[in-house]
Amino acid sequence: MSKGSTIKDAIAKFEEKEQCKACESKHVSLIAQLPPVEKMDASLSTLVCCEKLSLSTNGIEKIANLNGLKNLKILSLGRNNIKSLTGLEAVGDTLEELWISYNRIEKLKGINVLKKLKVLCMSNNDVKDLPEFQKLNDLPCLEELVFTNNPLCEILGDSYRETSQEKLPRLKKLDGHPIICKEAENDDD
Repeated sequence: MSKGSTIKDAIAKFEEKEQCKACESKHVSLIAQLPPVEKMDASLSTLVCCEKLSLSTNGIEKIANLNGLKNLKILSLGRNNIKSLTGLEAVGDTLEELWISYNRIEKLKGINVLKKLKVLCMSNNDVKDLPEFQKLNDLPCLEELVFTNNPLCEILGDSYRETSQEKLPRLKKLDGHPIICKEAENDDD
């Protein structure tokens, strides 16, 4: 089996393709590297101006080495092999959007550090327990959640949407659909 690409290799490819320095770029796209990136290594800390980092469609198993990304607002890690949300502490005060669909996440331990997170896309993961889902309530700014195709959705069945609204009262949008507050509905009577 061939060795995966390093972040350093992926950054070099990005710079060659985009004809710019990754350390000065606001959006750095390291999507679908061949061979895939397997590890978020220390080279990420060179991306000091990065506001949006795209690492989707690789072979990453663990979130790590985000400490140099002081301006990061959007992190895209969809279609990897990530099992845990630990490792986000370094971007806890800046990250507004986390796109982490199509991974293998069962537990939401570590999500609570994302104090400014507004958008969480985490469909097609392995969350099956309601207490794990309720950890999303630790996110004071969360407004938009995409959570379809997690085992919990099937377990809750028809009550999934209602339960989500009840457990996460600050949500404005669930799975791409606006949430209409019950209070607003009652005001029309």
